[in-house]
Amino acid sequence: MWQASYSYSEEVYGSTNNAAQLGLNWVMSNILPDQAGLEINGLVYQYTAVKDPETDMIVYVQNEYADGNGYIFRNADDWSGLPGNTINKAFVLPNLSADLWGPGSIEVNGEGSVVDPSVIYTYKYDTCFDPQSDPSCPGYEEPIVVPEIPIYDPLQDELVLEQLEEKARLDEQEEEEDRKRRQRENAVQNALETLLGDGSNPGLIDPVAEALALALTARILPTSYYSDIEGGEYLEKIVLNGGVVQDNRKARRSSLAQQFLHQQMVDSQYEKSQQETK
Repeated sequence: MWQASYSYSEEVYGSTNNAAQLGLNWVMSNILPDQAGLEINGLVYQYTAVKDPETDMIVYVQNEYADGNGYIFRNADDWSGLPGNTINKAFVLPNLSADLWGPGSIEVNGEGSVVDPSVIYTYKYDTCFDPQSDPSCPGYEEPIVVPEIPIYDPLQDELVLEQLEEKARLDEQEEEEDRKRRQRENAVQNALETLLGDGSNPGLIDPVAEALALALTARILPTSYYSDIEGGEYLEKIVLNGGVVQDNRKARRSSLAQQFLHQQMVDSQYEKSQQETK
């Protein structure tokens, strides 16, 4: 294999090793260099045909398209009626992208065989086909360095964990206090209902509930609730001067006038409705 030296943004020309040195079938990715923008511009093959001059034999040297749709290169040597011999051929190709080249092979149809095969590809590529491959290439752009930002996990922070545990403890304590408060309120409420419902019957009031209810009422009911009202009869103390309540004649005349006006309005509505009915 040979390869020309090169410098800044220069086209490089080279050739492969013998693709058929390990057999009559080969894979191009194992033959060509891994270089962006590589193009195949030639092919040289050689082999020796071994056969009887009277027999028919055709030898195909070929490469399939990478997508499997036909052949990108195929050449046939017809040895029918000829004796065996060594053949050497070279082909110039129109700079075909290496991405197009699929599996290569030497195929024999007929009676005979092929020995000492050699298939060599020539190629070229631009050292700066990918500008980012070398800072000296035209169009090279300095890569943007993204600073690594450490990921903060608050659940790994001992202080945060302590705060979370303390909050959970306080929440649990508050829930327990609320539960006890509701129990106390329900007990007091039941005791109050029993006490205020029939305080005259001590048999209806449990001694513990009674004590609790009395303690609560002493704290939340107004003092006047327990104030005693003096007994006896409360007599009317209003005294009218003269002993007689005089009629208000002016108010009486106004009331009669309003009543008479209301009656006129009712009669007028009635007469109007009777006329509409007729």
